[in-house]
Amino acid sequence: MTHINRRKALQLSLLAPFASSLAGCKATPKSEAVRDVAPHNPLTPPAEESIPVAFLLSNEAVVIDFCGPWEVFERVPKPKASFDAFRLYTVAATSDPIRLSGGMRVIPEYTIANAPAPKVVVIPAQDPVSEKTKEWIRSVSKHTDVTMSVCTGAFVLASTGLLVGKPATTHHGFYTDLETKYPDIHVQRGARFVEAGNLATAGGLTSGIDLALRVVERYFGEDTVRETANMLEYQGDGWQHPNSNAAFVKAVSLNTKHVRCAVCGMDPDPKLSSVYKGKTYYFCMREHKQLFDATPEKFIHG
Repeated sequence: MTHINRRKALQLSLLAPFASSLAGCKATPKSEAVRDVAPHNPLTPPAEESIPVAFLLSNEAVVIDFCGPWEVFERVPKPKASFDAFRLYTVAATSDPIRLSGGMRVIPEYTIANAPAPKVVVIPAQDPVSEKTKEWIRSVSKHTDVTMSVCTGAFVLASTGLLVGKPATTHHGFYTDLETKYPDIHVQRGARFVEAGNLATAGGLTSGIDLALRVVERYFGEDTVRETANMLEYQGDGWQHPNSNAAFVKAVSLNTKHVRCAVCGMDPDPKLSSVYKGKTYYFCMREHKQLFDATPEKFIHG
């Protein structure tokens, strides 16, 4: 997988209604669309211990992508006085400090060599991971209840091969990227989250909160997840409605006075540009320039 600047990906949240990368893209056919309401699909928590949740991190991991779900799992009421509902820990390739989006630094609690076996794995947007880390994801996912990605963490999960032939989603600014790099994945545009067996992918940023709430609901039921959401003062109900990112299915014009990447809408690199029909277009990364140059009509509005 090629490099994507995850810190810049965080900036996309400010441009959510205006992302241009949806240009020329068709809505998911009804036959492939996610359900309006998440199906009843319960998970069984252990009777006498916490559910272990591993947060896989590498450099440029986007803070809200994993801290949102972390806070959700941390706030779930104790099923019994003797233990918490979830046991949370960070995992990385090494124990070296990790630089996250915005410059925050985290020292991982475990490495992939010594991490406890998780029942839930959370993969936020981050830099591409090593082959050893991909193998760790593949190995632990044989036994997880849920292995979930958030935002462009879908690219990390996709790079393991686990999503081949399955439906998945990502941040709306990267739908075309995901389809192009992984054509065997059925990208669901407009999905807040997508579940496929024990794999799940969330849309951008705050979508990870809804997917985490969905996991809570599957383990502990509706009363518990509502109590958790109330504790968080979270009024969204995306955890019940997987297709509630439908606003991003159709393309909308990039309505801003600032120059933006013609593919995804983030801040461009002024050194990366192309001229098409007499107009200059700029890009945030070389991969997006190549994507535009191959099919510029996909990304031109009006």
